[in-house]
Amino acid sequence: MAGSIVIIPTYNEKENVEAIVRATLAQPDDFHVLIVDDGSPDGTGQIVRDLQASEFSGRLHMLERSGKLGLGTAYIAGFRWGLERDYEYFFEMDADFSHNPDDLPRLLAKCRDEGADVAVGSRYCRGGHVVNWPLDRIILSRGASIYTSLILWMPVADPTAGFICYRRKVLEAIDLSKIKFIGYAFQIEMKYSAYKLGFKVKDVPITFKDREKGQSKMSLNIIQEAMLGVLQMRWK
Repeated sequence: MAGSIVIIPTYNEKENVEAIVRATLAQPDDFHVLIVDDGSPDGTGQIVRDLQASEFSGRLHMLERSGKLGLGTAYIAGFRWGLERDYEYFFEMDADFSHNPDDLPRLLAKCRDEGADVAVGSRYCRGGHVVNWPLDRIILSRGASIYTSLILWMPVADPTAGFICYRRKVLEAIDLSKIKFIGYAFQIEMKYSAYKLGFKVKDVPITFKDREKGQSKMSLNIIQEAMLGVLQMRWK
């Protein structure tokens, strides 16, 4: 069994899923991929099944769920799946190439070789960048990071980031049944839970690139959940 599992939630990602699987499994470290597909009606799941059968048996895995159940629940399902096996490092990564698979070894090295328990692919630390985002999206995202840092006092430059490496012991220590948020607040809640438990959360600078294919899953409800969720975390 490989030491690293890359969990990639999908919903209607037929334009991206084969390419992201190939790019991830081409990395020099022995990564495995777990696709968590929420019943994509566009055939995303079938593309993954075909890749499993033709080329990547044993390295490409899939959980198929019935319906769109949310980002947070997809990752938690993936974490539980990996914890039942012998993986030591767990990665969160988007399917749309906004996160570059070539950065996976850098996140891994931050945990495996440099002592971090959680490595966060950060847009907003020194050396991090955002490419192809409209100005209003940058302002919203950067403002959310500042807002979160001010309220939670968490020393993470990009608390809403979704490109992450967790050591196994972090996910074993967090009570996943008590993680309540399902949108971008989920990303904040997981980092905050790790931080409050005393784990070392470290930034790794990345270049975040807006998706070129498919539709963004961002919505007003997701933004509202994140804004209110930060206050709830602080009060709790």
